[in-house]
Amino acid sequence: MLLSYQECLKKYGSDYKIKKSVSEGELFVKEKGLYSDKRYVPELEIISKKYPKAIITLYSAFYYYGLTDTVPEHYYVATPKSSRKISDTRVKQIYENSSAFEMGKTTIEYDGVDISIYNRERLLVELIRNKHKIPFDLYKELITNYRKIVHELDITAVTEYAYELPKRNMVMETIKLEVL
Repeated sequence: MLLSYQECLKKYGSDYKIKKSVSEGELFVKEKGLYSDKRYVPELEIISKKYPKAIITLYSAFYYYGLTDTVPEHYYVATPKSSRKISDTRVKQIYENSSAFEMGKTTIEYDGVDISIYNRERLLVELIRNKHKIPFDLYKELITNYRKIVHELDITAVTEYAYELPKRNMVMETIKLEVL
């Protein structure tokens, strides 16, 4: 289990006891301010704990949902526009309009880690909104995979997301032409 420094203080009572637990091998320092009772912790779990308000999106989310087998080079996370910059080299931060930030947020389990992630419907809208930033081959693969699961999607939710986010006309037209 991952614990922040504050959580460790509550559990162990003092900084001295935290350091003692670390030296005795009962507690492991994963990163500055993050501790674990296990030697190995998946990096995804560390990212989720370190940035609890961030939502996994785009390349990372497509991979976790199995829409592509291309492993992303970074963890792509969405944060509200008002958030401070994440200066972690493992993370690519995407600022989202704060009124639409939570729209489509869900939690899934991936390799034993609970992560905040956008649902597949929101990701379809994000895919089309960002189609010019995504390599063409990957875009084609993702659209093809969305066509295969279109019967599983909530099209009403897709429409709602499209109308709440920028580029609504282009998004709806592209969905009609390329997905449905």
